[in-house]
Amino acid sequence: MITFIFVTNQLLKNMRRDVFQAIADPVRRDIIELLANKTLTVNEVAEKFDVSRPAISKHLKILKECEIIHISKKGRERFCQIQPRNLIPAFLWIDQYRNLWEEKLDSFENYLTELQKNKKDE
Repeated sequence: MITFIFVTNQLLKNMRRDVFQAIADPVRRDIIELLANKTLTVNEVAEKFDVSRPAISKHLKILKECEIIHISKKGRERFCQIQPRNLIPAFLWIDQYRNLWEEKLDSFENYLTELQKNKKDE
């Protein structure tokens, strides 16, 4: 059992994280949004959330492993800075579905307009 846990943990550590893992969690998406506006210290990021500091540190670690943020140390402070170019793969993947959703929403809007028109005619 111990060998299985060790091997599993090693495999998980060696797996490369990607942008989709970064954006999968709502807290990480909120962190990305915060850092899109300006560079913040780790403490400034943590202060914006009602979760524990260790939880924020874990989210920041994942974002760093996904190369969505860069963390630099200046004196005692660690600064988090967004790396927006690394979000491009997620943007491109999502963008391919934009036309589909726009068509669906337009169709729904037309349906609602027709319903309202029919109610007025009654």
